[in-house]
Amino acid sequence: MSRVRLLHWKSTEAAPIQNLLSGAGFQVEYDEKFDPSLMRKWRENPPAVFVIDVSRLPSHVREIAVALRQSPKTRSVPIVFCNGAPDKVKLIRSVLPDAVYSTSDELIAAVKSAGPVQSPVRPADMMNRYGSRSTVQKLGITEGSTVCLLDAPRNVTAVLGALPRGVEFVEQRGDITLCFVHSADAFGGKGGVDRLRDLSRQLLLDLQAA
Repeated sequence: MSRVRLLHWKSTEAAPIQNLLSGAGFQVEYDEKFDPSLMRKWRENPPAVFVIDVSRLPSHVREIAVALRQSPKTRSVPIVFCNGAPDKVKLIRSVLPDAVYSTSDELIAAVKSAGPVQSPVRPADMMNRYGSRSTVQKLGITEGSTVCLLDAPRNVTAVLGALPRGVEFVEQRGDITLCFVHSADAFGGKGGVDRLRDLSRQLLLDLQAA
């Protein structure tokens, strides 16, 4: 029985895909709450196929897929993307042209036909891919975005530069959360690492609940 790792940001929406794959005889692995430490587990024990749903947070799943391709341990594991808005899928395809793209109706056939990737495309990391873009573009701030700033400096708007139309700064969770660290001491030692870990986990929980 082939092991399939499913990535989906909404557990209630992931259930039908899990059932579809399980019903076809695949051993489906899925974590309701995504944690960055999972990447290490996937590298240590890669599945036969990664199935990634694009219907939610497409930019996040794209960067996870890029990270999988950058690691020698997961580079040749086939990636099957399913669903998603056509324009979002097009962006992902431009970065990972040799992945498999399907709808839910085509998913089983796509997974069954997916084999180890020969000479896989290895995209550059995010900052190299977007090196020529403005700060706002690199941060993913687009027209109408809500942005939450944590410990922001007074000149933050000057640092960000011109903002797209309709961008709003909010005090609670927004589309984008920017955390500013003003000194090495603020995140030095184990306590600082724990704080960063707790913050990242809370942001992921917020995203999954959205």
